[in-house]
Amino acid sequence: KERSCLINKSRSTLIQTANNLRLIDKEKDEKGQGSELAEIFLYGIMKHHYGALSVVPKIFYKQNAQDNAKGMDSVHIVVDLENNDFTLWFGEAKFYNNIQNVRIDKIVSSVNASLQTDKLKKENSIITSVSDLDDLISNEVLRENIKNVLSYKTSLDELKPRLHIPILLLHECSITEAQDSLTDEYRDKIKEYHKDRAEVYFKKQIKKCGGIHKYSDIHFHIILFPVPGKEPIVQQFIDNVEHYKRQ
Repeated sequence: KERSCLINKSRSTLIQTANNLRLIDKEKDEKGQGSELAEIFLYGIMKHHYGALSVVPKIFYKQNAQDNAKGMDSVHIVVDLENNDFTLWFGEAKFYNNIQNVRIDKIVSSVNASLQTDKLKKENSIITSVSDLDDLISNEVLRENIKNVLSYKTSLDELKPRLHIPILLLHECSITEAQDSLTDEYRDKIKEYHKDRAEVYFKKQIKKCGGIHKYSDIHFHIILFPVPGKEPIVQQFIDNVEHYKRQ
C-alpha cells in the first residue's frame, strides 16, 4: 500500500508522493497558506493521541493532482472492539496568522456547513464506497455495524451520538513569539488566552449551529496550537516538499 509505505517513511515513496502532491499551499496567497500542513498535523494527532483509523485520509488523496479532496479536512474512526462499536471523527484543520473573532467566525461557518444533512450523508457515502474501511477493520461484525450506521438509508439520529468534531487551529501567537523557554508564566498566559478564545468560539458556534437537529448529541473538541510565526513554518514545509519533488 502506498499509504503504508509513506507512513513507514520509504524514501522512494516520499519522492513519488511529493511529485504527485499538488502543493495547494504554494498556489494560495499568504493568508490562505498552511491548510495542508494543518491537515497533516491533525492526522498525526488523531493517529497518535486518539488511536484513530484514517478511513478517508484526505491529505493522501490530495496526491492526485486533479483531486481537491473536498469536504471535511479529516475523516477518522475510533473503534471500541470490546463492544463492537465506534465513534466517527470529522475534523476541521486551519493554520491562521491570528485567532481573533473574524477568524473564529470563519471556522464556525465552516463547521456549520459541514454539519448539514447533505454534507454528512456525502461524507458517509465516501467512507462506505472506498476500500479503506475493509482494509483497516478485520472484525466483520464491527465493520458491518459501521457500514449500517453510515448507510444512506439510516437516519443521522443514530450517527450523531457517535459523531466527534475535532477543530484544530494552528495559529501565530505573539505570546509564544516573545518566549525563549517554556516557563510557568508562559504556560499560565497561554492557558488564559486559549481559554478565552475557546469560550468565544463555542458561544459563536452555539449561536450559529445550535438549531441543528440533535446538535447537543455531537461532541466537539477544539485544539489550539500556538506557534511563534506562521510564514517560516509554511515556507519550510513548501521547501521540503519541493526538495523531494526534485529528487
